[in-house]
Amino acid sequence: MSRFFATGSDSESEESSSTEEITPKASGTTFKQSLLLSDDEEDTKRVVRSAKDKRFEELTNLIKTIRNAMKIRDMAKCLEEFEQLCRAFLKSKNIVDKEGVPPFYIRLLADLEDYLNQLWEDKEGKKKMNKNNAKALSTLRQKIRKYNRDFEAEIAAYKENPQESADEEEEKEPEDSGSSSESEAEAGDEGVSAKSFLKKKPEAAPEASKFLKSAKGSGDESSSSEEDDDDEDWGSDTVDSGSESSDEGEGKSASLAVVFLKKTQETDKTAIRKIGKKKKLKKNERLEEEAEEDKGEEIEGGWEKVKGGVPLVKEKPKMFAKGTEINTAVVVKKLNEILQARGKKGTDRAAQIELLHALAAIAAENNLGQGILVKIKFNIIASLYDYNPNLAAFMKPDMWKKCLDCIDELLDILFDNNNNIFIGENIAEDSENLAVSDQPFRVRGCVLTLVERMDEEFTKIMQNTDPHSQEYVDNLKDEGRVCGLVDRLLGYLENKGSTEEICRIYLRRIMHTYYKFDYKAHRRSLGLQGESKSEQDQEESEGEDSAVIMDRLCKFIYAKDRTDRIRTCAILCHIYHHALHSRWYQARDLMLMSHLQDNIQHADPPVQILYNRTMVQLGICAFRQGMIKDAHNALLDIQSSGRAKELLGQGLLMRNMQERNAEQEKIEKRRQVPFHMHINLELLECVYLVSAMLLEIPYMAAHEFDARRRMISKQFHHQLRVGERQPLLGPPESMREHVVAASKAMKMGDWRTCHSFIINEKMNSKVWDLFPETQRVRKMLVRKIQEESLRTYLFTYSSVYDSISMETLSEMFELEIPTVHSIISKMIINEELMASLDQPTQTVVMHRTEPTSLQNMALQLAEKLGSLVENNERVFDLKQGVYGGYFNRDQKGGYQQKQTYQRDQKGVYQQKQGGYQRGGYRNQNQGNY
Repeated sequence: MSRFFATGSDSESEESSSTEEITPKASGTTFKQSLLLSDDEEDTKRVVRSAKDKRFEELTNLIKTIRNAMKIRDMAKCLEEFEQLCRAFLKSKNIVDKEGVPPFYIRLLADLEDYLNQLWEDKEGKKKMNKNNAKALSTLRQKIRKYNRDFEAEIAAYKENPQESADEEEEKEPEDSGSSSESEAEAGDEGVSAKSFLKKKPEAAPEASKFLKSAKGSGDESSSSEEDDDDEDWGSDTVDSGSESSDEGEGKSASLAVVFLKKTQETDKTAIRKIGKKKKLKKNERLEEEAEEDKGEEIEGGWEKVKGGVPLVKEKPKMFAKGTEINTAVVVKKLNEILQARGKKGTDRAAQIELLHALAAIAAENNLGQGILVKIKFNIIASLYDYNPNLAAFMKPDMWKKCLDCIDELLDILFDNNNNIFIGENIAEDSENLAVSDQPFRVRGCVLTLVERMDEEFTKIMQNTDPHSQEYVDNLKDEGRVCGLVDRLLGYLENKGSTEEICRIYLRRIMHTYYKFDYKAHRRSLGLQGESKSEQDQEESEGEDSAVIMDRLCKFIYAKDRTDRIRTCAILCHIYHHALHSRWYQARDLMLMSHLQDNIQHADPPVQILYNRTMVQLGICAFRQGMIKDAHNALLDIQSSGRAKELLGQGLLMRNMQERNAEQEKIEKRRQVPFHMHINLELLECVYLVSAMLLEIPYMAAHEFDARRRMISKQFHHQLRVGERQPLLGPPESMREHVVAASKAMKMGDWRTCHSFIINEKMNSKVWDLFPETQRVRKMLVRKIQEESLRTYLFTYSSVYDSISMETLSEMFELEIPTVHSIISKMIINEELMASLDQPTQTVVMHRTEPTSLQNMALQLAEKLGSLVENNERVFDLKQGVYGGYFNRDQKGGYQQKQTYQRDQKGVYQQKQGGYQRGGYRNQNQGNY
């Protein structure tokens, strides 16, 4: 009989074995024997673990696998193990409800989410991933974000103080592992326990732990830091040693039921709790001792404990030692020392700017002269620009304000000492004169470059600000200050600058002026005055109109500039400004004389964007002046491409990464025009479509049966086709639908309906009210709609009338009789309308020269048959090996002309002379047969 059922002594076991031999086998002996353990099994250690330990061990093993996969960036493995972890956690739900969510589980969820977010933001790393890993990363990121919503409070608590959560976890572990301390000790060789995995510290051997315990009892405080590492495993070691000694004491006769005795568990728990409390107290004592030691070291002036990373500057370093005589040479030397750290890794840029400010203050206190002060100011402004090393980044508001203040102060110094300071890039550092002397100061530097960079930084700030926020409005207020600085520098350089520098600063001034509409000049041109006396006085006190300023600056650049780029930009800005203020003929003439359209494709992208903006503004100006054809021609290139937004630098279109990589996208974003300079794209498209409608509808009516009719505007025809494909036609809503509905009305000659679709409250608010002279534009539009509707009506219904009175036409279209007479006369002169005017009766007599619809269809059929015969002959000759056939033969014969009916310039369909010419079939037959 096995020892499993033994109760105590050897004699009892012998008696039981003897009785077992005598008694016959009962019916249930086979089942009992299956429960008995063999001798081999008795020798091995038996592990008895609670359900909690089993579940937690499964979780920790999965967590360890996930962390290993994270180290090698194996996202597919992470996803697979995370799904298994979720299933394992669901299985242990009953234990979690009793004990709470284990801290190591929360730690993994938080770490995994941070790790995935970091990988997701690393675009270069994502590109290098293979397809499976990239797909697994996306899936796992979505799953972890959704899964972590159930543990938001725990994760937030962990992230607030990860160290405390780790300490609490270490304290809870001995308490939680009381019921299974023996099993963990026995299972140490077989698998990874939750405790050993979470601590990530090597467990000390039993002998080492005993040694450390005795050392702690002796009160040796010098080894307290080492004790804490090993004391964490103290409870489990004592329990393990207790269980091992009990097993050895009982020997082979002991029963496995001893493991489940409650007394030993309770005593072990109390012991572990006491050890945990002692450990916590010990840790607090150690922290207090370290703090006291640090204080003592600070007092003694010994070693100082520092944090990793960039060293923090606690006190401002002293500029000069005590007793140093501060003169120009010493300050210049110190300045060079500060500048040597510029651009090096680990340099604190903000501290460098503060040092330069302090140096400038020292130079001012010691009256070292304006020369050294100007040099320091140059370097302060350069350091402010260098604060953001990334070219795409923009300046922070505080740095931007400092920069403007410094430039203002620098210009103040230059104006106050106008004749005593010479600055320039051509001055070598050796020849600088910074000391106070009879000679004027000579400083190396270029203030124009600083102001140009300031202007570029302002543009970057506006590009990177949300245009619909109050912040954008606040930043835009700085433009007045920027323009003021440009004007001040302009005045300074006009006296002391070179021609090239003057052209550069003039262009900066032009770029801040050309896109702004001068309302006050516009009011003066209309003869309007300010409502109040103060407004009138303000208008009188103000200087030149923007047109006069632009004219003066641009003409100087035309005459003096030697670089094509500055002159090109100045011409385009000048044309834009003329067009914006409705000076159509000046703008058109300047554009035609410059011949920019011939070689603009060779210019750099910013100049091309400026050219596109100028052409668009020119087209809108032509439309306002009633030049519909010119407006359409100017806007055709931009609108037909379908990329108006991108060509005008007002945004990027969504494209594939193959067409444009990330670097190209950054470059194109830097070329974008700030929002306050944008041209309204809906207004632009409306002007183009209305211009196309006024040109296309009469042309379509005149060439209704012409098979070779060409399209004037493809985009307009596209909108018409879209409108025709709609199954249900409701009232128009968008701007495009209004234009399409107006086009259909104009095609029928109904000008009133066309007018109501083009000019109404909705279209006024979207488009027409945005023009400066709204009322005049509306009147012009009504007039154009009436005239083009009259032309369309005559083209469409001329075959119906024998004659029609001009008075009737005048009443129908609400036009004056001379205007109707003028329109019809032009149509007759241009041979668009086959009619004649009967002057006494004021009627239009139609001539019956137009073919009927049946004749038109017959003509089209004959033309198509002729082309079909020609194609057939070519295919036949290709098969025979002779290219060209009857149509490319020598002069002896063949078809020389097609017999077709074509409309000549007079609008009359005539039969071309052709047919069989000399040679004909007769000569061909002789040659072929």
